[in-house]
Amino acid sequence: MSQPSLAPGLLLAMPQLPDPNFSRSVVLMVDHDPEGSWGMVLNRPSDLPIREVLDQLEVDWQGDPDAVVWQGGPVEPQRGCLLHEPLAEAVDPEPRLIVEGIALSTAPDQLEVLAARPPVRLRFLLGYAGWGAGQLERELAEGSWLLAPANAELIFATPATDLWETAIQSLGIDPASLVPATGVH
Repeated sequence: MSQPSLAPGLLLAMPQLPDPNFSRSVVLMVDHDPEGSWGMVLNRPSDLPIREVLDQLEVDWQGDPDAVVWQGGPVEPQRGCLLHEPLAEAVDPEPRLIVEGIALSTAPDQLEVLAARPPVRLRFLLGYAGWGAGQLERELAEGSWLLAPANAELIFATPATDLWETAIQSLGIDPASLVPATGVH
């Protein structure tokens, strides 16, 4: 019997996860297969304005002047992508639909369209979280992560400071019951 895919879905860091990059993190899993897995941390806004990053790429940002870049993870922190609500207009290539209400754009043409007419629900992320073959399965077996379904409302409407607790609560678990040990107490 094969294990169901972990993507798309959310990984919720447990208190005993030793890696400080993932303390109380919520990770949107994009791909998971026998060769490895990758996703993006959703609750780490930075102080870096989107406008500064896009100015370096000579892309004009027409969105919220206070919008910031989010830290998507420790792997390739110079690599950017956009999570956003699906676009009303066609873009070539089309953004990848992760789950209903959440699309992923990585192509330069997509970036230009989104910067010129940003949707209300948009996050520009730098970097990603990655796991080698079998690594994530080992971490799950050790109790380092909880699994939760991904949905646009949770991801885009919940403040970053509340996302981890809200996602844990969506599973019917009181976050205060989680202690640095294996399992729920």
